[in-house]
Amino acid sequence: MPRYRIDVEYDGTNLIGWQINHQGPSVQSLLQDAIYRFCGEKVAVFSAGRTDAGVHAIAMPAHFDLDKDWDAETVMRAINFYLVNEPVSVLRCEKVDDDFHARFSCKKRIYKYVVVNRPAPVVLNKNRVWWVPQKLDIDLMRAQSQKLVGKHDFTSFRAAQCQAKSPIKTLDSCTITQNGDEIVLEFAARSFLHHQVRNMVGTLIDIASGKPYDIDEIFAKQERGAAGVNAPACGLYFVKGLYATDDDSKSF
Repeated sequence: MPRYRIDVEYDGTNLIGWQINHQGPSVQSLLQDAIYRFCGEKVAVFSAGRTDAGVHAIAMPAHFDLDKDWDAETVMRAINFYLVNEPVSVLRCEKVDDDFHARFSCKKRIYKYVVVNRPAPVVLNKNRVWWVPQKLDIDLMRAQSQKLVGKHDFTSFRAAQCQAKSPIKTLDSCTITQNGDEIVLEFAARSFLHHQVRNMVGTLIDIASGKPYDIDEIFAKQERGAAGVNAPACGLYFVKGLYATDDDSKSF
């Protein structure tokens, strides 16, 4: 039974997230339906991450098994044929070994969050960025962001409904770049807690806008109420997942 690895791009604006839910269309349900329409097989598609409603992906790794051995290029083109009117696209497809698992084999996950900081509302990128009109202290935000890097108890940055067994996570890196009125925050780690990235971003924006938060104090309190707001889903993107055979310059 051949196993296929794919990289998926999607606009999460009108989706309920990655995972199948009866409340509406999800990335997983659209992919599984497209595969069924292509070859008549009902499969489970597993991803490297489970993004929430409204969150986007630049290259989300996923995998699935098929009974019939198809050429990878044929599989990609066929799935995209049935996704042509949906906000989901398969960028790449390849056959992989049976021990590859999009979630459990992933060594690092990279997310980015995009903020537009200007007085005028966003029109062209609405639902794809977080519009923050107030002036921000970027230098202060960068300084505080580095306190997030390393191994910490991220209780203050996890959602109340987070199902992770432990709040202890290691954030490998956090970088903040600015190009005109666009600010991009990028985070890399093996794994993240539910809403961890959005809560970190919201807190950093609160700090940059003058609210008296300090990351060290937030860690010490170990309660969600100690941190800042939960940044809206629209600005968050799953960038890529890295595996043992990958390097930082590519998705495959």
